[in-house]
Amino acid sequence: MRDLAERHVDEHGVIRAGSAEPRRRSVTVNLAESPLSWLASRGFVSARQVEAGERLRADYERAALGARITMRWDATPHARHAAPQVPDPTTMQIDAKRRFDAAIAGVGAGLSDILWRVVCAGEGLPAAERGLGWPARAGKLVLGIALDRLGDHYRLP
Repeated sequence: MRDLAERHVDEHGVIRAGSAEPRRRSVTVNLAESPLSWLASRGFVSARQVEAGERLRADYERAALGARITMRWDATPHARHAAPQVPDPTTMQIDAKRRFDAAIAGVGAGLSDILWRVVCAGEGLPAAERGLGWPARAGKLVLGIALDRLGDHYRLP
């Protein structure tokens, strides 16, 4: 999916949403692209690391879903037909939360911060580095190590 938007770049190379001054440079940004896929498209992370990150993000999103509060509109089973066993949405949410917690614990406390910020929260590396108080370009190395450990946790080839 492509969701393109025009963003202005300041004198430090930081992309800003507003402040459209005539002398500022601008770039077109795909808002639907995650920071992890951005890093992969530029060769900074491997396919194994992307798969591990996407698995973590999927569990994070499934765990964050709220329980259904309305009526289920599934067809009621007839007496002659056995109803297929469909997992309860709340149970699926709890299972996703357990998988997410196990993956974060498997990565380790020192690496899970950058992993959560970039993969789950969708922060870019510069913003995550600033938020953690790290020097510039340190996040790429630490994120790579965290994604490798995550791939080991998921037992990816």
